Amino acid sequence: MARPAGHQPVKASGTYRIGGDLLVDRLGYGSMRLAGPGVWDMPKDPAEAIRLLRRAVDLGVTFIDTADSYGPFVCELLIKEALHPYAEDLVIASKAGVVRGGPDDWKLLGLPKYLRQQCELSLRHLGLDCIPLHQLQRIDPTVPLDDQLGELVQLQQEGKIRHIGLSEVTVEQIEAAQKITPIATVQNLYNLTTRGAEPVLEYCERNDLGFVPWHPIATGDLARPGGPLEAASTEYGATPAQLALAWLLRRSPVMLPIPGTSSVAHLEENVASAEVQLTDDKFEALTQAS
Repeated sequence: MARPAGHQPVKASGTYRIGGDLLVDRLGYGSMRLAGPGVWDMPKDPAEAIRLLRRAVDLGVTFIDTADSYGPFVCELLIKEALHPYAEDLVIASKAGVVRGGPDDWKLLGLPKYLRQQCELSLRHLGLDCIPLHQLQRIDPTVPLDDQLGELVQLQQEGKIRHIGLSEVTVEQIEAAQKITPIATVQNLYNLTTRGAEPVLEYCERNDLGFVPWHPIATGDLARPGGPLEAASTEYGATPAQLALAWLLRRSPVMLPIPGTSSVAHLEENVASAEVQLTDDKFEALTQAS
């Protein structure tokens, strides 16, 4: 699918090569919020979800994050319906390792045969022969890490996965994983006011791993009226959500924010953050204020 001509603000976010070879624009899109309430079943307005995904690509998004567990499979199917055949520069990242029992019900399941099944289903639902980035959504402590990552390595050797990523891990877990297979990205909770993953981010910087912060706007808390960025918003001439994302992009060259929304208006607001340039002084002021 060819990209339409027009202004693409995402291009101002800079680029990063996942795994050293997959070039993406750093500001991406996270699809989780396209599913229904509790990240379960179809959205109330599937046509709007399709329109949003197409608008994201129009605005220059080249990195879309999803998972088999979102819906489950709802977001992958929406992505396929909206964007297949995919633009040559579009990188889709999926995940497996969690089983769903209903709305807001998430349980770890890292059995190798389950990971294989979910990867095969993701390939089918996305309409792909190979998933560019496949992430272990969580490490299941009841299953040896060698077995969990070993199955992903086998799928990689079969040509069904290009790069392997991790989610919600410590530095020690990344190091253990790296002894089994090269890790391309790490996806942890991180935003302007929640920085517990700072040691993981610093490890990613030292080792050139992509760092994908989930909840980059703290599920909207950073953008709410009276929130920690409201005062700065007027001063900087940008919305609180834009400041939260601009801060992430300024924080590290390996940062790949994936703000999610089900609103086209919010999508357009979010991607405009790539054009918000924070000076050193403004970056430090936001860091300290939050």
